[in-house]
Amino acid sequence: MSKLFSKENGAVFTGPLNINNPIAVQVLGICSALAVTSQLKPAIVMGLSVTVITAFSNVIISLIRKTIPNRIRIIVQLVVVAALVTIVSNILKAYVYDVSVQLSVYVGLIITNCILMGRLEAFALQNGPWESFLDGIANGLGYAIILVIVGFVRELLGSGSLFGFQLIPSSALMENGGLYLHNGMMTMPAMALIILACVIWAHRSYNKEK
Repeated sequence: MSKLFSKENGAVFTGPLNINNPIAVQVLGICSALAVTSQLKPAIVMGLSVTVITAFSNVIISLIRKTIPNRIRIIVQLVVVAALVTIVSNILKAYVYDVSVQLSVYVGLIITNCILMGRLEAFALQNGPWESFLDGIANGLGYAIILVIVGFVRELLGSGSLFGFQLIPSSALMENGGLYLHNGMMTMPAMALIILACVIWAHRSYNKEK
C-alpha cells in the first residue's frame, strides 16, 4: 500500500497539474483548447473525456506493453485509444446529447490528441499500470483545468452567463440603460488564443523559479 502512494507516485500525479502541465508548459492539445471553450459546460465535458480516455488507455497499454511488437506499437496505441474514444462518444450522445453536438468532431479527434499519444509513448510503455493510471489522470486533469479557466472567462465575459444561467441581469446591459456590454469577441477562437496565452504567461511567471 505504501508503494502505491509513494513519493515518486505523488510526483507523477502532481507534476502535470502544475509544474509540468500539458498545455501551460508542454503546449500540447492546443487545438481542442481553442475550439471547445466558448462555453464552460463543453469545456468541462471535454476535459473529463480526455482524462478518462488518457487514464484507461495508459493502463491498457501498460498491461500489454511487453507483448506489443515494437514495429506496430503506434498502431496498437491508436486502436486502443480509438476504441475508448468510441465508447466515450456514444456515452456522451446517450446522456448529454446537446453537449456532444457542441463538441462536434472534437471528441473523435481525441484519437490524435498529442497529450494522449505522448503519455502512451513516454510513460505507459515504460511503467506499471498503477503509475500509468496516475499519469493519465493527472495529465487529463491538468488539461481540463486550463480548459475550464479559458471556458469560464470566455462565457462570463462573452455572454454574461455560466452553464447557460444569466449572471449579469438584463437591466445591467447597455441597451437597457446599464453600463455592461457583452464582449462578443470572447466567443471567437482568436480570443481563446489570447486568453490561453495569458494563462500560460501567468502560470510560467508564478512558477518561474521552479
